[in-house]
Amino acid sequence: MHGGARPVPVVFVPGLKTTARTIETAAATVPRANLKGQHVEATAAVEDGLLDLFAQQGWNYEVVEHAAVFTIDEALAAVPKLDGIKTKNVFMRDAKGLRHLLVIVPHDRRVDMAELGRQLPATKLSMASPERLLRHLGVTPGAVSIFAVVNDKDNAVELIVDEAVWNAARIQGHPLRNTATVVLGHAELAAFLEHTGHAPKVMPVP
Repeated sequence: MHGGARPVPVVFVPGLKTTARTIETAAATVPRANLKGQHVEATAAVEDGLLDLFAQQGWNYEVVEHAAVFTIDEALAAVPKLDGIKTKNVFMRDAKGLRHLLVIVPHDRRVDMAELGRQLPATKLSMASPERLLRHLGVTPGAVSIFAVVNDKDNAVELIVDEAVWNAARIQGHPLRNTATVVLGHAELAAFLEHTGHAPKVMPVP
């Protein structure tokens, strides 16, 4: 594994709390339109900082630029053919809004939230709002990927990874913006999650 990182711990119980380390972006900022139509400066772990982290740690990756995509169909049309499993990334909340989950499944998989809630268990899972997405993962709709956990400084988001994704040799994901796609190997992904302090719950997501 690159950078001498230890294998990431994979747990099979929800709610694991660990201390996350996040990358610092000193002067780097990127403009984003906030959800009320105002313009804000996003300073936490922008895409350049993410790729800098990969380079600093010696993690091999591939990145391609493409038109902005917001749906799976748009991504299939716009993203050049790449190695690695394509993913669907669903950000959820429970009924009381106390638990937040990032669920990663193959791109053609439909998630049964009710059944997932029974298996975890979690009460009445539903899609989290764009406001919650920005607050917890620092990205906007269309740019969600497993790499967004780098912005989860408090380790408040539970990471649920389908076993087909976890067992893939390489994974595709947006580098915190929806105008590029990164391909990362499994060993590098495990090292990345070790770095951020996120232990994934690996399961056959219903």
